[in-house]
Amino acid sequence: MSGPDVHAASGRRLGASDPRQEGPLDLRLVPPAMAAWAGAASALSAPGRWTTTGVMLCVGAAMVLLTMSGASATRALRRTAEDAGEGEERASDETAVRGRRPPRATATATAAALLCAAAGAASAGLHSADVREGPVHALAQRFARVEAEVTVTSDARQTRPRVRGDRSMPASLLVDAEITRLAGPDGAVTRLSTPVLLIVSPGGSTGQWQQLLPSTHLRVGGRLAPPLHDGERSAAVLRPEGKGPPRVIGPPSFLQRTAGALRGGLRQATERLEPDARALLPGLVVGDTSRVTPELHEAFKAADLTHLMAVSGANLAILLVLLIGPPGTALRVERRGLAPRLGIPLRLTALLGGGLTLAFVIVCRPEPSVLRAAACGLITLLAIGTGRRRSLIPALAAAVLLLVLYDPWMARSYGFVLSVLATGALLTIAPKWSDALRRRGVPPRLAEALAAAAAAQAVCAPVVVLLASRVSLVAIPCNLLAEFAVAPATVLGFAALALAPVAMQVAELLARIAGWPAGWIATVARTGAALPGAEIDWPDGGKGAVLLTALTTLMVLFARRIVRHPWVCGAAALLLVLAVLRPVPLTRVLTGWPPPGWAFAMCDVGQGDALVLAAGEGAGVVVDAGPDPSLVDRCLHELGITEVPFLVLTHFHADHVRGLPGVLRGRAVGAIETTSLDEPPDQVAFVRRTAAGAHVPLVRAVPGERRRIGALDWRVLWPANATGAGGAAADPGAGPVPLEPNDASVTLYVRSGGLTLLLLGDLEPPAQQGLLRRYPALPRVDVLKVAHHGSAHQDPALLRSAHPRFALVSVGRDNPYGHPAARTVDALRAGGAVVLRTDTDGAIAVTGGGPGLRAVGRS
Repeated sequence: MSGPDVHAASGRRLGASDPRQEGPLDLRLVPPAMAAWAGAASALSAPGRWTTTGVMLCVGAAMVLLTMSGASATRALRRTAEDAGEGEERASDETAVRGRRPPRATATATAAALLCAAAGAASAGLHSADVREGPVHALAQRFARVEAEVTVTSDARQTRPRVRGDRSMPASLLVDAEITRLAGPDGAVTRLSTPVLLIVSPGGSTGQWQQLLPSTHLRVGGRLAPPLHDGERSAAVLRPEGKGPPRVIGPPSFLQRTAGALRGGLRQATERLEPDARALLPGLVVGDTSRVTPELHEAFKAADLTHLMAVSGANLAILLVLLIGPPGTALRVERRGLAPRLGIPLRLTALLGGGLTLAFVIVCRPEPSVLRAAACGLITLLAIGTGRRRSLIPALAAAVLLLVLYDPWMARSYGFVLSVLATGALLTIAPKWSDALRRRGVPPRLAEALAAAAAAQAVCAPVVVLLASRVSLVAIPCNLLAEFAVAPATVLGFAALALAPVAMQVAELLARIAGWPAGWIATVARTGAALPGAEIDWPDGGKGAVLLTALTTLMVLFARRIVRHPWVCGAAALLLVLAVLRPVPLTRVLTGWPPPGWAFAMCDVGQGDALVLAAGEGAGVVVDAGPDPSLVDRCLHELGITEVPFLVLTHFHADHVRGLPGVLRGRAVGAIETTSLDEPPDQVAFVRRTAAGAHVPLVRAVPGERRRIGALDWRVLWPANATGAGGAAADPGAGPVPLEPNDASVTLYVRSGGLTLLLLGDLEPPAQQGLLRRYPALPRVDVLKVAHHGSAHQDPALLRSAHPRFALVSVGRDNPYGHPAARTVDALRAGGAVVLRTDTDGAIAVTGGGPGLRAVGRS
C-alpha cells in the first residue's frame, strides 16, 4: 500500500503534516496466529496419529474453502460481465460485486487460519516426535545410568525452598542442556541432539554449577528419569552423580563469554547496594534473580510484580524508545530519541535498533517473553526501515505466528502467554480505557498509567489463577506506584552493565543511583504484600480462571453505568480499601473472629504449629511460627497482634520455624527463645540469620524458668539440659539430654487468668515419659496442645495425667502422614476431652474460664 491508499487507510487528508500515519486497527493476522498457537499447544502431547489426522483435516477443509471461494468468485464475475452496462449501470454492478466480496474474504480468512493451525500442529508434532523417538526417551523410562556429553543451553536457576513435613527441602539447580554424545548401559555410543533437564542436588559445588554459561560443553555421568510433566521440551531428566564440580570439556562461545562478562560486571557493580536493591537490580535489567530471597520473591508474587523480575518486552521497549523515540513518531520529521539528535538516518537507526535487539536477546537470554518482544521489535524496525505503514497489532500477531512455528514449546509457556496477553491488552484495551478516563477529567499521564495497569491485570489475572489459585487486590496500585521507577532503574542499570568492563567505578556510581528506584520497587512490593488483604484465595484450575474471566467481564460491562454515580464509585472504592486493609474491629463484627476475650489461639498454618497467647491489648506471646510466613502473618493480623514481647520456637524443624519472617513482619518482637538442641543445622542457621537481620536477640530455654507478662505466666517444663542457668548443673531428675529435635521441644505450662494450658510441641513418647517422671504430679489442664500434630506416638499415661477439657490439634489438610491418628483422637475423647483440629475447624480460639470455657473454630 502506498500513495493515496496510505491516506485512505489512515483516515486523514492527503498532505497532512504526518503523511505516514498508522492505519486503522488491523486484525487480519490475529486469527491465523491464534490458530497456529492452538494447533501447536494441542499437538505437543497428542499421539502422532491424532496429530496427523488433525493436520490432514485442517488442510483438506482449507482446500475445500479455497476451491468454493474461487468458484463463487468466478460465477459472480461472469454474472457481472453479462449484466454490465455503461455509466450508472456499471457503477451499480461494481457496487454489487463489492457487496459479494465479504463471503469470499471470510472463506479465505478461515482457510488461512486452518492452514496455520495445521502448520502449528505439524511443527509441534515433529518436534515432539523427535524428542520421544530418540534413545534418551527410552533409556529414561528404564531409569538407566548413562555417560553423556552435553551442551548447556541456559543459565542455572534455583528452585524455591519448600517445606515438606518437618524438613525444608533445599534448593536444587535446574540447567537446560542438550545431549550430543550418549554412552548407554550397554556401552553403545550415539551421536544425537536431544534436550534434557539437569537437576543438580545441593552441595558444596553448586556455586560452580551456577557459574556455567550457555554453550559450555560438559561430561556428565548420572541416571536418566522421565520428564517431570507430559508435553515438556526435555526428553528426560538427568541427575549428575555425586556432589563434585561439573566436568567441563569445552568452553562457552565467544558471544556467551561476552554476555557472561557483562552480567558478571553488573553483579559486581551492584555488590555494595542495599540488600533489596542488590538483589533486584540485576533481575530488572537482565533477569538475573540469583540473589532474590524467597521472602522477597513471595512479596513480589503477592503484589503481582513478578513480571518486573523477569526480563520482558518493557525492558526492550525502554531501550528502543530511548534510541528511536515512541513508535508513533518514528517516521515523522520531528521524531524523538537519541538517533535523530545524533544525526543518524532513519534506515541506519533501524539497523542499530536491530543490533541492539539481538544483543538484548543474547545478554538477557532467549526467554519466551524476551523472544516475543524481540520478534515484535524486529518486525516494527523492519517496517520503519523500509518506510512502510506499521501497526503493532499485526507485528504482535506475526511474532506469535513465527515463534510458535519455530519453537512450538512456547505455545505452552505461561511466560509467553502472559507476555502476549499483556502486550495485546496494552495495544487494544488500554488506549480506549485511557480515552474514557481522560474524558472524565483524569490527567492524561495518570489515565494512561491507570488504563495500562488495569488492562494488563484484567487479561492476565485468569492465567495467574491457573498458576497460583489466588487473586491480588493490590496489583493495580502496586504496579502504578512501581511503574515510574522501572524506566530509570532499567536505563541506568543497562548503562552500568555496558560500562562495568571498562570503567567499574563509573558503573558502581550508576548502579548506586539505579539502586534508589530499584529499592523503591522492592519497598512497594513488600508494603503491598504486607497488607492483610493483599491476596484472596480463589478456586484453582480452569473453573477458577473461567469464573474470574466472567467476573471481570461483568465489571467492565457495568463500569460505564457505575461511573455515572459518584456515590456508588466511592462506596465501591471504600469497600475495596476495607477488603485490603481488613481492620480488626470491622472483621470481628463481620466474621465473629476472633471471639471477644480470647486467651489462646491456634492458627491454621497447614502442617505445622503457630500458637498465640494473649498478653494485653495488641500483644501476644507466640509459640512457633509454622511453615509459611504469609499464613502466620495473616493469622496474627486477624488476631490484632502488633507486638510480640516473646516468641518461643519449640524446636528447629521447618514446620515450626520457616514462618518466622511472617511473625517479624511489621511487629516489634522482644526476644526469641529456642530449644537447647541445635538440630537440624540448616534451620538453626536460618533462625539465627533471620533474627540477626531483624535485630532480635536469641535466648535459650532453661528447664524450670518462669516468665510473666501481665495476667499471663508460664513455666518451661522441658527439655532437659546438660547445664542449668549460669552454667550450674541441671536437675538430675530431668533425664537424659534429648538427641532428637522432636524430643527437644520446649514444653510450656501456661496460666492465663483462670485458664491452664499444656503446650507439648512435638514430643515423642520417650520425652513424654521423661516429662511425666520429672513432674509426676502434673496437674490437670483446661487445654492440651496435642504433641506432634496428633500422631499415633503418644504416651497414654501423660494424656491421662493432663486430662484436658479441650484437646487441640494443629494439622494440615490432606497431609500424607495420617495426622491426626484415629487412635489418638479416640483416646482423647475417651478421656472426656473435646477434640478440635485445624484441618476441619480452621483456626481455633479459647475464651472464658471455668464452666464458661469455650473453644471455637473459625470455619
